[in-house]
Amino acid sequence: MKRLLVHVEGSSEETFIKELVAPYLYLHGYSSVSPRLLGNSRQRTKRGGARSWQGVKKEIIRHMMEDKGCYSTTMVDFYGLPAQGEGAWPGRAAADQALPHTKASMVEQAIAMDICEFLAVEPDVCRFIPFLVMHEFEGLLFSDCHKLAICIGRRDIETQLQAVRDSFGSPEEINDSPNTAPSKRVLSLFPGYQKVIMGNIAAIEIGLDTIRAQCPHFSDWISKLESLT
Repeated sequence: MKRLLVHVEGSSEETFIKELVAPYLYLHGYSSVSPRLLGNSRQRTKRGGARSWQGVKKEIIRHMMEDKGCYSTTMVDFYGLPAQGEGAWPGRAAADQALPHTKASMVEQAIAMDICEFLAVEPDVCRFIPFLVMHEFEGLLFSDCHKLAICIGRRDIETQLQAVRDSFGSPEEINDSPNTAPSKRVLSLFPGYQKVIMGNIAAIEIGLDTIRAQCPHFSDWISKLESLT
């Protein structure tokens, strides 16, 4: 029976893990799947959001050292990750020049190597399985624009949402510009969109199977977690 800790950057991801990912993994041999918000555990207001890699790395390593029987993963948005300066994530700057379907993998491989080198273990036995959402949580919701529109109470914008989805090969390719990231596109059509509540209601209604069918990088992550059992 495997145990998994998921380091998440915000309340949307925290709820998503609790409501969709954890129940699914429990059916596949996990005894515990726990999301943990990155940041100061005593001050929730200072938790979440894109953070310095060094800070995130310390949290991941501390957990892995404290609990040597638990696997560790992440659910952090690619959008907004620091690419320059002291807080830059390994591989993030180079990923800007990569093909869309390789961007997240480049960063994931780089941060996994950083963790493995620190722990002095080979990657194939490391208990760290990183995952970055492309490009952010809302991208997953474009897996079914009909249900997304219904769940946010705006069926009148379904056509516009679908037009955005149809402009890309997959929901994970909806880009990371400050004006055109998935959440920005939803907000431009519906300024009243509430990420944590509405986003997760939509995710639950859309369902894990549909999201996996539409989002190959996300599906690969779930497959990796399944394979551990």
